[in-house]
Amino acid sequence: MSAPGSAAGEFGGLAALVTGAGSGIGLATARLLAARGARVAGLDLDPSAAAPLLGLRADVADDGSVRAAVAAAVAEFGGLDVLVNNAGIGAQGTVADNPDAEWHRVLDVNVVGMVRVTRAALPYLHRSAHAAIVNTCSIAATAGLPQRALYSASKGAVLSLTLAMAADHVQDGIRVCCVNPGTADTPWVRRLLESAADPAAERAALEARQPMGRLVSAEEVAHAIAYLASPKAGATTGTALAVDGGMAGLRLRGPDRGGSS
Repeated sequence: MSAPGSAAGEFGGLAALVTGAGSGIGLATARLLAARGARVAGLDLDPSAAAPLLGLRADVADDGSVRAAVAAAVAEFGGLDVLVNNAGIGAQGTVADNPDAEWHRVLDVNVVGMVRVTRAALPYLHRSAHAAIVNTCSIAATAGLPQRALYSASKGAVLSLTLAMAADHVQDGIRVCCVNPGTADTPWVRRLLESAADPAAERAALEARQPMGRLVSAEEVAHAIAYLASPKAGATTGTALAVDGGMAGLRLRGPDRGGSS
């Protein structure tokens, strides 16, 4: 691929593939990378929202579907430099609540789905001088959240997978990192709120558990992904970047969130 950093932006000359690009964080990321000069393929079960970017239908739970979409993107762009593994699904409940079939489905999409897409993309990333993979993880990988046993297990696996991939491919010149969003204002979270007995109270509770007192935006997560994917972050690999309003590291006290220890 050609050298980045032209007048077209820091991703000028680079090709990127974003999974789960039909909405939320994936769509915000695809648009941001394109705005910064990348040629972007957005993969999704319904990629229509990614227009006018290259939208490709793909199911990350199906290896043939993934390989066909990755090959189509490479054929269009002539190569691949950046992979954003963002596709994922949610789950609620304790370990007593989710049946085996749901465990298999969520892990298949959230974890093995990343494996499938990465496996298909690796031969092309090996040819890039600026190869980067960014996985969308979650605060659920590092903090115990109620009613999120299955989802947390899947994201914990994503965090470990990210570190293992970074170690495996650092000598190949492929950087691998992940972002750990807090509760983000995405379509999935909005659907959860709509199904709650008191949506306003539930939203207020989600906002309150993040020290900044609000939900994270999809665009804020996209900017973190773009940083990690950028050639300007060329010395960064094996890193998990929290975008969570302080949820992972801050322990504030009381209603005024101040005071002495």
